[in-house]
Amino acid sequence: MIDLDDELAGEYLAECREHLAVMEAGLLAIEKHGAEIDEEAVNQVFRAAHSVKGGAGFFDLLKVGELAHHTEDVLALMRSRKLEPTPHGVGVLLRATDRLRDLIRSPATSNQADISETVAALAGLHAEPAGADGDTGASAGPRSGWRLRALLAEDDLASRLLLQTFLSRYGDCHIAINGREAVEAVRASLARGQGYDLICMDIMMPEMDGREAVRQVRALEMARGILSTYGAKIIMTTAVDDVREVIRCFQELCDSYLIKPIDLNELLRQMKAYRVVQ
Repeated sequence: MIDLDDELAGEYLAECREHLAVMEAGLLAIEKHGAEIDEEAVNQVFRAAHSVKGGAGFFDLLKVGELAHHTEDVLALMRSRKLEPTPHGVGVLLRATDRLRDLIRSPATSNQADISETVAALAGLHAEPAGADGDTGASAGPRSGWRLRALLAEDDLASRLLLQTFLSRYGDCHIAINGREAVEAVRASLARGQGYDLICMDIMMPEMDGREAVRQVRALEMARGILSTYGAKIIMTTAVDDVREVIRCFQELCDSYLIKPIDLNELLRQMKAYRVVQ
């Protein structure tokens, strides 16, 4: 964990304030459109909430991460048209945004804050009527006869061998030695209709870094109608010195991170949490 007095924490908190401003403006735009989903606005708000959630763990901001996670869950339902943006629902999201702003204003005491009422209001939205059905690529869990389809993007030989050996226990593990190769591998897999379940992406790689690779991977998925919520689970792998870049990767919709040297037990825990392995 990084101290809240650290310069990096200050940058994160400043970016959070910007993300929350984006969320508020986007939610007001959604409210204006009524039942007709403003996809661009919903995507902007989702991305902002995801970015707030992603960085919270680095600074032990547990309540910030929890509330942003619940907010993101509701927005994911709206993105996939499983939840209509009713005035009540948008109002709840606006209140959650205000509560997040309160937590960010007082980060040192945010973990003692009571967010139960806001979380309960967000959870209540899950019971609201669903909107039009859409093909999001969502999966209820591992398929029958499941074999993991993983892509490992890593330029360091030792790290590559460690992760390849581990991931191969669970299925097929393809290798890319830079970000450009990773993007091309994803492009080819989607063209075959066999997208990856999991991508382990190093941050610092030659030719194309991990952040740009994640951005392009999500763009490829989106072009095929696959929302990031239901696309490949992307875990960034990085040295502790590159934490700043990992936080920024959440803006490109990566899912989580691991600090090198990689703890394989933690990797497996995340894989099970994402239900890409049983």
